[in-house]
Amino acid sequence: MKHIIISCLFLLLSPFLTEAQKVISIKIDGTINPASAEFIRNGIEKAVSEKAECLIIHLNTPGGLLKSTRAIVGDMLDATVPIIVFVSPAGAQAGSAGVFITMAANIAAMAPGTNIGAAHPVGGQQSDTIMSEKITNDAAAFIRTIAEKRKRNVEWAEEAVRKSVSITEIEALQKNVVNMVVSTEQQLLDELDGQQVDLPSGVKTLKTKNANVEEFGMGWIERVLNLISDPNIAYILLMLGFYGILFELYSPGAIVPGIVGVISLVLALYSLNNLPVNYAGLALIIFGVILFILEIQIISHGILAIGGVLSLLIGSLMLIRTSPSFEFLAISKSLIIATTIVTALFFLFIISMGLKAQRKRPVSGIEGMIGETGETLTDLHPTGSVRVHGEVWKAEAVTGQIQEAKKIKVVAIKDLTLYVEELSRGASL
Repeated sequence: MKHIIISCLFLLLSPFLTEAQKVISIKIDGTINPASAEFIRNGIEKAVSEKAECLIIHLNTPGGLLKSTRAIVGDMLDATVPIIVFVSPAGAQAGSAGVFITMAANIAAMAPGTNIGAAHPVGGQQSDTIMSEKITNDAAAFIRTIAEKRKRNVEWAEEAVRKSVSITEIEALQKNVVNMVVSTEQQLLDELDGQQVDLPSGVKTLKTKNANVEEFGMGWIERVLNLISDPNIAYILLMLGFYGILFELYSPGAIVPGIVGVISLVLALYSLNNLPVNYAGLALIIFGVILFILEIQIISHGILAIGGVLSLLIGSLMLIRTSPSFEFLAISKSLIIATTIVTALFFLFIISMGLKAQRKRPVSGIEGMIGETGETLTDLHPTGSVRVHGEVWKAEAVTGQIQEAKKIKVVAIKDLTLYVEELSRGASL
């Protein structure tokens, strides 16, 4: 009787004594780039190390780089923990690269009011139909492989690549593109409970009912790297870097512009390293900066600055080349134009100040004596003494002889000798 009572109590209390399962949840909201690819990899590793029941990826993306997409898909297919992709919240999309990531999940879900599709790759020379066809065929084969492995709709997957078709969450469920449509993460966990998924180690039955969800977010370094992966941010950092260095060269010892410039330049180079950079465009931008530096040193009456502005404009337009990707990557033309105009105005200001300084008569030192007036202390035959600004100077007349106590004007100075002319014979001030 005692054993029967203990057994009954154990059965009644076992649900409370059993440790709740853990689920790791991450969010991808933005373009697919090296930073987001690394973040997903870290999420998978965390789920594996903590023996989580599964990893849920909340996805909302317009697309991204092909190289990063391949890295993410590879990690998902090789993962030893179930990967669940949840296109959410309402209004989210799994566009372009997002299609590949969603199809690669063990279980794919979408929230009401979301859509998926339009996975045609962008890149290559648009006029080169052969290259464009090669890129499209490669992407189509890639998504067919994913769809076949996950037993999803292969025909629709290929149409998403070749014809850029896009469908709603209801259509995706009907066409066997996703496994379920749910509104919340909790509803997703309830639906996942008892589902079986294929892993490299074998079949696993999910136990997600009442599971503890642990959110895993990007660290501040990952957030910064994700932010600067945008071509426009990379371009702004590049310009800040060059401007900081220019200001430091123009005003040595300012320190702050130089520090900001170097940091911005390093971050820009990291970002550009992950983007399809046209090095001819980058070379033109650097050449433009060199011309600006020379303009500061030489003052070519604006010729070098004009060349620098043109080089900057053309180089900026060429900086990001079209490359195989699932989103068109380019620097905003309005940003390029605004940057070029600001640069041109800045250097026009610098040039005008330089020309003004060239024309301005010196007002200090020995050179400042030229143009000043005084009077002779002795007769100049042609040399003698004069008083200028209360100081006695050795002087030499440039127009014959000048008698004592005559008003004179300094027209030149050499070896501490003033060359003067009588005011009555020359132009007066």
